[in-house]
Amino acid sequence: MNPPSNPVLHLLCGKIASGKSTLARQLAQAPGCVLICEDLWLARLYPQMIHCLADYQLHARRLGEALGPLVVAMLQAGTSVVLDFPANTLAQRAWLRGLADQAQVPHRLHVLNVAEGVCRSRLRERNNQGEHPFATSDEQFELICSYFVAPQAAEGLNIVEA
Repeated sequence: MNPPSNPVLHLLCGKIASGKSTLARQLAQAPGCVLICEDLWLARLYPQMIHCLADYQLHARRLGEALGPLVVAMLQAGTSVVLDFPANTLAQRAWLRGLADQAQVPHRLHVLNVAEGVCRSRLRERNNQGEHPFATSDEQFELICSYFVAPQAAEGLNIVEA
């Protein structure tokens, strides 16, 4: 099967449990599209090593450094990529968009605007089910959400409201 001739890098922005991974799986069902999920890679590469935000930041940076060139190569080869990585801060979005720029392909930033209370409720349910690679406490939820910065027009992003 030949990949589509117009690859796209799909990015996701939204608070924890806003539905980013669900949307990522849906987007990746398109022909010639591959899903790369940060949580799954982190859980497999760094089992039992992520206990706090600093651990996450360290290992997420390492993962990004390793996978970035692969993502660019896949895009250049004509494969669309859905990166289920958070695009929730200016720095995260700049790095992610930089991958599309390096590959010289368009990007789409899918933004999920879900009320914090809904996210918190979904997170508790996800934690109770135990199927997600990481369980996030209410305190961690608050801390991580405090870093969230909604995308701004000045960033020049191709925003898709999900």
